Amino acid sequence: MKAMIFAAGLGTRLKPLTDRIPKALVPLAGKPLLCWQLDKLVDAGIRDIVVNVHHLPEQIIEYLSEQCPKGCRVQISDERNLLLDTGGGLKKALTLLGDAREPVLACNVDILSNIDLKALIHQYEMTSESLLVVSDRITQRYLCFDSEDCLCGWTNLKTGEIKQKDGRHLAFSGMQILSVEALQRLREMPDMVFSMIDFYLSQCQTLRLHAYVPSDYRIMDVGKIEHLQDAEEFALSLG
Repeated sequence: MKAMIFAAGLGTRLKPLTDRIPKALVPLAGKPLLCWQLDKLVDAGIRDIVVNVHHLPEQIIEYLSEQCPKGCRVQISDERNLLLDTGGGLKKALTLLGDAREPVLACNVDILSNIDLKALIHQYEMTSESLLVVSDRITQRYLCFDSEDCLCGWTNLKTGEIKQKDGRHLAFSGMQILSVEALQRLREMPDMVFSMIDFYLSQCQTLRLHAYVPSDYRIMDVGKIEHLQDAEEFALSLG
């Protein structure tokens, strides 16, 4: 299994830090956000990883050339000319990820959690069907899942908007394992710029996308400057 870290975002909610460093290199408890994700992936046995870049890309490229985890190959998917969002970013990176010949674990650089990646990977290996990591937590936007825990839609509780169908509401955690079939469909998407959620909603009527709810799940989005202190304490609690 290969992996992709979405690290190309502008990090506007982390300004003014991100005026001078990319979001992926914002320090947290002594190491950059990117390093937290790389270490977790390597600990789970993943050695082939792609990181996409857009904002201040040279800093990320230099960091990886000097600090890449031992025994790990990290390739760069360059989005300097156009920021492609998560779906478009993964689509572009497929040429670096084996051209959809094996599954990919994809995650956001700025979301920390205590998820057991080995357990997640094992669950995928049991079925070879895509897994979306979700949790039962309070938010405004939810993915909707049917009675078989397969994605059937999306809803925004604040506006009342529903896309596709309503169902059991679970919050997406910015992490997923995409099957070979899902990656092949992603490669065929006609658009260049689109989100993973848009891709999932376009496919969920004919592609099984399963909810994966980790046990004793704790998660934190390190997206806002005012949350950095809490994020440091959270990161330290993960060990």
